[in-house]
Amino acid sequence: MTDGGPPAGQGADQPFIRQRDPSPGRDLSYPPLPEPLTVPVYDNHTHLEIADGHEGETLTYREHLDRASSVGVRGVVQVGGDVETSRWSAEQALREPRMLAAVALHPNEAPVYDLAGGLDDALAVIAELATRPRVAAIGETGLDFFRTSGDEALAAQYRSFEAHIEMAKENNLAMQIHDRDAHAEVIATLKRVGAPERTVFHCFSGDAELAGICAENGWYMSFAGTVTFKNAGKLRDALAVAPRNLLLVETDAPFLTPTPNRGRPNAPYLIPHTLRAMAEHLGTDVSMLAAQISSNTELVYGSWTAEPVVLPEWADR
Repeated sequence: MTDGGPPAGQGADQPFIRQRDPSPGRDLSYPPLPEPLTVPVYDNHTHLEIADGHEGETLTYREHLDRASSVGVRGVVQVGGDVETSRWSAEQALREPRMLAAVALHPNEAPVYDLAGGLDDALAVIAELATRPRVAAIGETGLDFFRTSGDEALAAQYRSFEAHIEMAKENNLAMQIHDRDAHAEVIATLKRVGAPERTVFHCFSGDAELAGICAENGWYMSFAGTVTFKNAGKLRDALAVAPRNLLLVETDAPFLTPTPNRGRPNAPYLIPHTLRAMAEHLGTDVSMLAAQISSNTELVYGSWTAEPVVLPEWADR
């Protein structure tokens, strides 16, 4: 497949820069398009720099966005997790009107940079990227105690998290939090350092108690495809108590594909499955929920048209 631009790996407009490792036995075919939404929404967290699917059938980011547009997903926040992917996200958002960028070092990357003696330099790059046009958020940052352990590694995570909090506040940007097995510590850090005005718990993974704490502090809760899983009762309990004005929706693509396509490649065009499952659980109209979430998303990140895009050189050929 081609997206009309230069081949992958050539120039700043690379259609993707990484390939997801195929899990043995996983269905690598992309799911069919869902029924389009009547009221459009945004995918507020996706990783379109990561290609997935059968070899030769991977989708470029523009193909992803074309499919998303066709089913009522009007835009995405493209999220970085290290220097390379954050730079790619900022560069593509500058060229693509359906994309805003978030830039950060993922909490599991912070100890890697620190061990190599490059954490401060990497944070400096993120700080510079945060000032660029169409960068709307710092993320994903936070704490992850599932994949990282040891005093030195955790200290690097904390140092990186606190630096990202300051970047978000200094640049008046939203902040997307990665919180895995670290709920209490993330909350304590936010309260100690002072949370940015617009703080989002990406891929919300807590229970009703955490949802209540987020509500008390005005922190947004972004639900991914995991809320559709059969074993996600606690997530649905959290959804039920979360104020509607603090709800967001995301894919975290290419991961966490919602039911009924769990395990297959995920993409922004599959947001309607998650949104409909949320509406069903809440006992509300899908279009009403979509309108609320779309409004919430624009309050968090601003308008996708607030800053102009710059056409890439190949677009004039």
